[in-house]
Amino acid sequence: MQQEEPKLVADLLVQRLEAWGVGRLFGYSGDGINPLMGALRRAGGPEFVQARHEENAAFMAVGHAKYTGEVGVVVSTQGPGAIHLLNGLYDARMDSVPVVALIGQQSLSVLGSAYMQEVDLMHLFRDVASGFRQQVSSPEQAPLVIDRAFKEALATRTPSVVILPHDVQQAPAPDLDHEHGVLTTAPVWRPARILPRDEDVRAAADLLNSGQKVTLLVGQGARSAQEQVIAVAEKLGAAITTSLLGKPHVDESHPLAAGVMGHLGTSASGFVMDNCDTLLIIGSNDPWTEFYPPPGAARAVQIDIDPAAIGNRYPVEAALPGEAAATLDALLPLLTERGASGWRTDVEQAVRSWHELSMERAFTPANPVNPERAVHELSRRLPADAQVAVDVGSSVYWYARQLRLPRGVPAHLSSTLASMGCAVPYGLAAKLASPDRPLVALSGDGAMQMAGITELITVSRLWKQWADPRFVVCVLNNRELTEVTWEQREMEAEPRFEASQALPEFNYAGYAELLGFDGIRVEDPELLGEAWDRALSADRPCIIEVVSDPDVPLLPPFPGGRAQAESMMEAMQAEGPQTQHARDLLSVYLRQEEAITGGAQA
Repeated sequence: MQQEEPKLVADLLVQRLEAWGVGRLFGYSGDGINPLMGALRRAGGPEFVQARHEENAAFMAVGHAKYTGEVGVVVSTQGPGAIHLLNGLYDARMDSVPVVALIGQQSLSVLGSAYMQEVDLMHLFRDVASGFRQQVSSPEQAPLVIDRAFKEALATRTPSVVILPHDVQQAPAPDLDHEHGVLTTAPVWRPARILPRDEDVRAAADLLNSGQKVTLLVGQGARSAQEQVIAVAEKLGAAITTSLLGKPHVDESHPLAAGVMGHLGTSASGFVMDNCDTLLIIGSNDPWTEFYPPPGAARAVQIDIDPAAIGNRYPVEAALPGEAAATLDALLPLLTERGASGWRTDVEQAVRSWHELSMERAFTPANPVNPERAVHELSRRLPADAQVAVDVGSSVYWYARQLRLPRGVPAHLSSTLASMGCAVPYGLAAKLASPDRPLVALSGDGAMQMAGITELITVSRLWKQWADPRFVVCVLNNRELTEVTWEQREMEAEPRFEASQALPEFNYAGYAELLGFDGIRVEDPELLGEAWDRALSADRPCIIEVVSDPDVPLLPPFPGGRAQAESMMEAMQAEGPQTQHARDLLSVYLRQEEAITGGAQA
């Protein structure tokens, strides 16, 4: 059926969104964006998903982009609505995600008059949308601005901002004549196929072949190169460690998979990064540079689709700008088959030791529940078709260390910005994109109180439309901003500050029941498995409230963990006798690490 001609610029904008394949927008209405809302109603699509807060709507757009690979689109009004978008847009920018924000503005005729809700939006978004931000100041400009916003977001994997004055949205849709000063653009974009030069591939292969102890650091840029990563590791007998964003893109059941690197990483990752002599970085820009090999200790090759990113985190000798999969395909035939080696044996032993350590920590008694046990029990039950959303806080540590993802299970979080409150908005976006797949979200109580509780109201509004109603949120309720408490002790040698760290009690399981969900409260670790089984077989969303122990230590992997542990212990001694339980747990964790790794990382 032929599409009806647009009547207003707002109708033209909706048609352009459809031309770009946008099936869903997230946002909140207001007078500055109401003409676009009217056009969405008249068109009957794309679908508009109303969040409870614009920040959460922006997180949903980011989540949509992360889970689907499409451009996420968020809509808000001017003034406070626009300001609220910033956090989510920075999340998109820092995790390299394509998002387009459509933001209302007061009419052109009043700009500059200090009008109600008038904010200089071009200035406000100057940093977060430095690639593309533009105000549409005439009807003729509208199509080209939308087209450029999408192209820039896709090409650079950053957010674009389009500012829409109210009177321009209401103006008649233009006929774009063939004349000077009028541009006719097309809603078309295709990615380039980027490969490094042959001589650079050969140089990289020579470097890797000369190394005796090779480690791969895999980031989200390897999302389409999972088979090639394993092939390279097998050929070189190389360890595989990942950034937090790279975790879902490596088969963690592989004997060379050492897990996540960095402060919240594994003992195996600490071993391989501290002992390798050659490093191959694949699509990673991980900022935890103190957990890389010391500069000069390892020779390095880096593959990245962005040439400007190469060498930003570690001194690199061979630069391979290109797509990860195609570049590894070019590299593989030039690599020498290693077979058995002492390094491979050491790596596999470090991985086995890590698995033993993570199991022992999960079953370490705590008061009342060890949060590591909660995630460990999920790992044994996570459906093969699940999607996972993770919030920021101590829950990220347990995700990184205890949850082994089945191949094909996506998991996302706010990684580089590390913004609390993302899990439920991310989970909503994932569920709306794939309503036939179960969704599991992991969150701490601080993140739930910040944003998650309100967006559960949105879940209550939408869940009956889903083919698979399972939307399971595990809340680790320890009445504490735990990660910050341990950071204060570790990095500042500062005692815990009660006024800043303690959280109010909240009945998460009871709140779930108020919304028509299942609510399960777990205070006995032996009932965790039963709780997960019940939640994952429920006919409605479910909240599992795990009453967990804030004294379980967030200990970095060795060798650096020893110095941090001393700082933690010093701070807790200054706090007084009430920290005895936490000090005892920290001592247990240190003894476990020493006993199981055998001091190999000393």
